[in-house]
Amino acid sequence: MADSDHPAENSRNRVGGIVHTYLGYDPQRFPMPSATPPDMVTPAFEHLLEYGSLRNLTEEELAEAIELDPSQITGLGPSISSLIAMLEERKRKILETYETTAARDDAEREFQQAARETEPPKNRQQQFDKAVREGQIADLERMWYREDQRSEFARQLVSLMDRLGARYEVEQLAAKYPFTGRRPMSVEQAIEVKEELETIDRLIEQLKEAAKNAKIYLINMEELGRFADEEQIAGLDRIRQQVEEMLRQLAEQQGLQQEGGRYQLTPKAFKLFQSKLLDRIFADLQAAKSGRHAQPIVGDGVVETQRTKAYEFGDSLANMDVGQSMINAMIRERTTLHQTPSAEEIACIAPSNSKSPNPAGRIRLMPEDIEIHVTRNTPKCATVLCMDMSGSMRFKGQYVNVKRMALALHGLIRSEYPGDYVDFVEMFTFAKRRHISEVPQLLPKPVTIHEPFVRLKADMSDDRLTERDIPPHFTNLQHGLQMARQLLQVQDTPNRQIILITDGLPTAHFEEKWLYLLYPPDPRTEHSTLREGHLCREQGITINIFLLSSWSQTEEDVKFAYRLAEGTSGRVFFVGGRELDRYVVWDYVKRRRFIIG
Repeated sequence: MADSDHPAENSRNRVGGIVHTYLGYDPQRFPMPSATPPDMVTPAFEHLLEYGSLRNLTEEELAEAIELDPSQITGLGPSISSLIAMLEERKRKILETYETTAARDDAEREFQQAARETEPPKNRQQQFDKAVREGQIADLERMWYREDQRSEFARQLVSLMDRLGARYEVEQLAAKYPFTGRRPMSVEQAIEVKEELETIDRLIEQLKEAAKNAKIYLINMEELGRFADEEQIAGLDRIRQQVEEMLRQLAEQQGLQQEGGRYQLTPKAFKLFQSKLLDRIFADLQAAKSGRHAQPIVGDGVVETQRTKAYEFGDSLANMDVGQSMINAMIRERTTLHQTPSAEEIACIAPSNSKSPNPAGRIRLMPEDIEIHVTRNTPKCATVLCMDMSGSMRFKGQYVNVKRMALALHGLIRSEYPGDYVDFVEMFTFAKRRHISEVPQLLPKPVTIHEPFVRLKADMSDDRLTERDIPPHFTNLQHGLQMARQLLQVQDTPNRQIILITDGLPTAHFEEKWLYLLYPPDPRTEHSTLREGHLCREQGITINIFLLSSWSQTEEDVKFAYRLAEGTSGRVFFVGGRELDRYVVWDYVKRRRFIIG
């Protein structure tokens, strides 16, 4: 009865009621609190891969390479909009005030007057008249360079070129801007107006760009100070400091540390960049296709599946399905609850001092109750990546792609196949084992011999001779394969491979203590390299070659790569550009699944 007497009060107590509309809310542009922060690691790493160091990376360059959300910068939009409106109003007033016809006529008249007053030598008269008639500053400059610069004619040419340059400036002003006013300008005034309008256009573009991505440092504050008041400049400067502070915090959160004016990459930044590389590589794969998918990676070495089986003697209890095993025990206990156990059963399952075979509240787990997960084996793989860093790898920045691929492969193995072995070898005139932290700093070796025909050998057993005395830019595949083979032969797995990345034939090899540098490539070097490939085959090591495109690549390069790879049941891939990391990583995943299957 009371409920029916107060319907309004009941409606207020019910869930629901009035839905309020919040004005100014745009669900498409509203910044989410969990929005992905700008990526500062990738630009820093790309700089490191290209230059081998972060020494020359400035804060402006790093900020230029990232994308910021302007909606998260307080006051940015209104401040920039007011400045753009002020500059556009200034530009409109100039165009509505002046006209350019008088300045164009004056500029032409002054140029012709200066030409008449110039007295060229007789042997230059015809060339001079043509340059004046066609109005070409380049022709006048060539005449000036041929003359004695202390002569009267040379001084007259300088004055004439100034007049012609002024005429150009006025003509550009008239062609670029639609003047509608009536006030005439002198030539000097027209040039000043042109410079002011171009400055305004520049500032408007800078402000519009800053409004898109919050890159305040793009704005030339000194030029803007000619048109804006101190309060506007101060407000923009406060926003600039806010952006700089935000960038510093983002850099610290993503593992970039600045010490002594230089950026340092922490292990956190290293792992973050590797994960972004893998995300980019596998971005094109759909859920139904083979590839890496965002699902948990379970197990290391032995992986449990959903299927179970009854326990057998020798099975590891580490793979026991605890839940199903307990259910089996409870079902068995329930069925035997009303049965009287025999003396033998009591002796087996109950302690000697127990008064009943199954004390209340306890469940005894018998061997027949235990369920074991069926497991599958994940064999270990061992990989050594041999990276060509000879002088020819500078072509089209191939070395950057090689290092990017090495980081991606290392990130894949460490995250998805943590039990696998991976190592890295740098190849040039010599071969060097490199830690993954050293890979981003590797650079192609500088070319020190420019002769078209090179036949050198060096006795590396001579104590007076060091590696620094040897030209570093040759390609020693034999030494690289030898070092990779030595690293792999101690790995306890039959699945061993060498990934060899190069752009052509080898040009260096060892014969005991002698190092041979032979260019163009010589059959002697090829035979030594193939011999090392045969040693890899004898030890069960596969060589897969990724042959990069190069300006000097010939049919002989391709044939040699096939001979080297086929001798170890390997393959040859022809790749180039930024797709190298995608090819290598996908091939590793495919081969890994083949081994597991």
